[in-house]
Amino acid sequence: MLITISKLVQNLAPATVRHSRCIASLSSLPDTYQMLYKTCRDFAEGELKPNAAKYDREHLYPCEAIKKMGELGLMSIATPEELGGAGLDYLAYAIALEEISRGCASAGVIMSVNNSLYLGPLLGWGTEKQKKEFVTPFCTGDIVGCFALSEPGNGSDAGAASTVAKIQGDKWVLNGTKCWITNGYESRASVVFATTDKSLKHKGISAFIVPKPTKGLELGKKEDKLGIRGSSTCSLIFEDCEIPKENILGEPGFGFKIAMMTLDAGRIGIASQALGIAQASLDVAIEYASKRMAFGKPIMKLQAIQTKLANMALQLESARLLTWRAAYLKDHKQPYTKEAAMAKLAASEAATFLSHQCIQILGGMGYVSDMPAERHYRDARITEIYEGTSEIQRLVIAGQLIKEYGLN
Repeated sequence: MLITISKLVQNLAPATVRHSRCIASLSSLPDTYQMLYKTCRDFAEGELKPNAAKYDREHLYPCEAIKKMGELGLMSIATPEELGGAGLDYLAYAIALEEISRGCASAGVIMSVNNSLYLGPLLGWGTEKQKKEFVTPFCTGDIVGCFALSEPGNGSDAGAASTVAKIQGDKWVLNGTKCWITNGYESRASVVFATTDKSLKHKGISAFIVPKPTKGLELGKKEDKLGIRGSSTCSLIFEDCEIPKENILGEPGFGFKIAMMTLDAGRIGIASQALGIAQASLDVAIEYASKRMAFGKPIMKLQAIQTKLANMALQLESARLLTWRAAYLKDHKQPYTKEAAMAKLAASEAATFLSHQCIQILGGMGYVSDMPAERHYRDARITEIYEGTSEIQRLVIAGQLIKEYGLN
């Protein structure tokens, strides 16, 4: 029987962790984080890493692993204990999600969406009744939620929502299509954004909680993706979909604000997922370089390989510290929009770079599916796209800089 992270932290002696291999700078953090790291690392090594290739190859949702993650408290790590969560903070979330993603990037994104994009807005704007119905049951890993913002015609322009919601009696009626929805098939509820007043443009967007299944909501085909194939991605199609009037999240017109603040937090999650992919790539590269012989010695002894490994480690460590800084600011209720965008940008580009360099070090072995390098390369690519492309992150960073200098 698995026990929750919070219980583990109370029961595990600090000395247990000190003998394990720790990621850079982790030793300077309190023992709670070190024990969390070791627990997640052991779980990833034992449960996720051995099955990640199968999840990818067969497009298989890691149902049992997600349930075990729920039992450990990982599917609701920053949710208060009184609501059924682990009651930890976002730095703990970042550390845990990186290790889960190092074992399996698909499990990482499923965990990220449930924590950041689904539970996040409900915790911030939900009523007590909404939290009881749509938060607590989603903390165990038995069921997950999703987040529906993107549409076929808007992409990065989140304020141009063509999905509409109209009040009719005691119900809201939704019509439109949402696309690229992670957890779309497995989720039992979704936070959906729809226009309630077109004349107000982005200020006329509202957020809704839509349980699944619901009459008038159909799912599109499962997308056949380059990477993260263990998570489902599909469209949500609303045709006169009726939901109770009280299922609005926050106030009418608050939707765009809710979406942007949710994405700020979500970018910490995606940064952590990217770090996990990057770390896995570095692990593979170092292991291979230490064993592959050329010119009478392991290729790790060659200066060209050492230069690659040094550059890989530099990008990884830099991105990790940016991610931890964004998490720290969020935990201390400080502005973190710019820092989250920096973390997501740096970590996603690091994941792409490290997975690329990993394949270069492995050569032909990196190009075949017998080795995990090619999967890491495919998984990494999406981290530069979802929850805001790299181009959008740069716009966010620049916009925040302009505000800081008082030039807006």
